[in-house]
Amino acid sequence: MSAVTNTFEKVKAVILSAHESSTPTEKVNFYNSWAENYDQDVAVLDYRAPSLAANSISSHFSSDREAAVVLDVACGTGLVAKQLKTHGFGRFVGVDGSEVMLELARESGLYQDLKQCLLGEEQLPAQWGLFDVVVIVGALSVGQVPVDVVRELCKSAKPGGYVCMTTRSNHDNVEYKVALARELKRMEEEGLWTCVEVTEVEEWERAVSEQEDGYIPGAVYLYKKL
Repeated sequence: MSAVTNTFEKVKAVILSAHESSTPTEKVNFYNSWAENYDQDVAVLDYRAPSLAANSISSHFSSDREAAVVLDVACGTGLVAKQLKTHGFGRFVGVDGSEVMLELARESGLYQDLKQCLLGEEQLPAQWGLFDVVVIVGALSVGQVPVDVVRELCKSAKPGGYVCMTTRSNHDNVEYKVALARELKRMEEEGLWTCVEVTEVEEWERAVSEQEDGYIPGAVYLYKKL
C-alpha cells in the first residue's frame, strides 16, 4: 500500500468519525481536534470547494475588490479567504464555531475580524446589509448547518452584494440538497435575491463512504441580493 493510500485511509477514518458527532457541542469538539491537520487532510481529499466558490465569485464580481468586504461563514482555517485573496480580495470577516479553527484563521493574517458562533444555534454575529460578498463553503450539508441559515446570509449582504454557497451532491446529502434548493428558490420568489448561477461539479472531493468510489459531486450556488 502506498503512502498516499495510507494517508487517504487515515483521512477517511477521521471524516467518517465526524458523522458520529450528533450534537452541536460534539461537532465543535470534533473540529477543534481536527483543526491542526485540517488543511493537509482536505488536500489529500482533493477538496475543491474553496477554489470553485472563489472562481464563481470572481467571475461575476466587477466592483473594487480591494475595497470589498467579505463575510466568510464557517471559515475554518481560512481556505476560502486564501483563494479569494488570489483573486484580489483582501478584507475578510470570519465566523466559525471552533475556537481552534479560528485561532489558525487568525494566524493566517487574512482576517480583520473573527467571531465564534454555532450556526443554527445562535444568530450570525454580523451586521445586516454590510457585506459585498457572503460565502459559506463546506457547512451546508446534512448534520452540519440547517438550511434556514441561508436567510441570515442573505440579510448580511448589502443590496447588490453576492452570496455564494456550496453543498455536496452525494447520496447521503440528497435530501438536504433538495431542501436547500427549495429554500433558495422560495427566497427568490419572495424577491430577496436573484440566482446568478448554479454550477454542478462532478469531481468535488474524493469519496470516503463505503458506498461510493472515486469522487463525489457537489454544487456551487451564486445569488445576488436585491
